[in-house]
Amino acid sequence: MRAILIVIIPLLLSACSNPQGRYDMHNDKAPERLPQTIHVEDAHPKYEPYSLAGNKDYTLNGQSYQILREPKGYQEAGIASWYGEKFHGHRTSNGEIYDMYSMSAAHKTLPLPSYVEVTNQNNGKKAIVRINDRGPFHNQRVIDLSYAAAKKLGVLKTGTAPVSLRLLSPEKPGDDEWHSARHHAYYVQLAALSDGLKANQTAEQLAKKHALPNHIARRDNVYRVRFGPFYDRDQAQQAMRTAKQHQLPGAFIVTEALVNTDTSVTSAKTNNQ
Repeated sequence: MRAILIVIIPLLLSACSNPQGRYDMHNDKAPERLPQTIHVEDAHPKYEPYSLAGNKDYTLNGQSYQILREPKGYQEAGIASWYGEKFHGHRTSNGEIYDMYSMSAAHKTLPLPSYVEVTNQNNGKKAIVRINDRGPFHNQRVIDLSYAAAKKLGVLKTGTAPVSLRLLSPEKPGDDEWHSARHHAYYVQLAALSDGLKANQTAEQLAKKHALPNHIARRDNVYRVRFGPFYDRDQAQQAMRTAKQHQLPGAFIVTEALVNTDTSVTSAKTNNQ
């Protein structure tokens, strides 16, 4: 039986921290022509599972950074800067596309995404931004604001400003509300086999051993044995940790949109069925 090689995409580095040939412009700048509408309304904090990309500890230019595991209550003061057209349309650290007209920002260690209230200490202006990128990696700066956020806070003319940051931590909705609003399912891939019978046997053994839902996805005569589905990324991460603790070191999380997912997969039995 031949094992199927699984390729894991490397962690994306920050759009504002790794400019080695990725961008059309050498130096950053404000847009020459402004759109008719700039989204200066604050970001609306809501509970979001942390992104699969951009949330691992990392080292850049010889400096190590540890992602905050328990960020609730986080506050910080320091210098804010902003980034604009050079990075517009490129990927952020969590895989989203940077839009300089949205209320977003980059931070070195807060989980992605996070919501932060930023206060400009020079003028008292406030803004709520959604952290979806890594940076700024320059001197003692604590946050890199999008063009729109910098405009709202009055930072464009000065380029930098002293600010205070306060993390906003929306509560997770109740199960009924959260499940009704779900748009993705999470799976923990455990093995990829070319033999359907072996895949079913493997899935049943894992279901009995771990009391977790199991699932087999078939594509191109390859049977992928997975834990799931889960509708909460935290549950998927716990299932992945369980798998790695039980001699399945290659386990990883797969995210799938909840659109016609039942047409291409078959479910294995679990010990609860």
